[in-house]
Amino acid sequence: MAEPTRPRPVNLVCPVLAARKAWLDAARDALQAEFGPADMESRTWPWEFSRYYEEEMGGPLLRRIYGFGDLVEPDGLARVKLTTNRLERELAGRLPDSPPRPVNLDPGYVNMSKMVLATTKDYSHRVYLGRGIYAEATLRWRDGAFEPWQWTYNDYRTDEYLEFFADVRERYRQKLAECGGN
Repeated sequence: MAEPTRPRPVNLVCPVLAARKAWLDAARDALQAEFGPADMESRTWPWEFSRYYEEEMGGPLLRRIYGFGDLVEPDGLARVKLTTNRLERELAGRLPDSPPRPVNLDPGYVNMSKMVLATTKDYSHRVYLGRGIYAEATLRWRDGAFEPWQWTYNDYRTDEYLEFFADVRERYRQKLAECGGN
């Protein structure tokens, strides 16, 4: 019989949506205050995949993704999602001229085999973590690159996102080697 083992720590990431670059910056600052310094930041991309968020967030929407320097335990993902939900509410209360929801924070993590996102929405391919939070393996590492699943959202299928998460994975590999967790 196999014995349970403790998984390696993972690289926290947080994709952010907002209608203004200043709000993306404010989200980064709030995230860093909670989770430590971001050691990776994507370019700012226009987000044109859906109009789902525009009523509560305004538009046109922008996407930026942050990767964080400190590795975290994967079983803390529910706590991270609850923290980002709180940050969304706090930012809504203090950002000037903001809509009801100025930022959307979608935390997750990258490890050597996958990119996982946390969500409050259940679905057939999502696993319950506790405290009202679910996890979804959004991308898998295969043949030297991240690739989407059939349920992966369209934006996470783009070359820009796939390349950014591959870069996070490489940085993560380096961090594991530095701490002897290779």
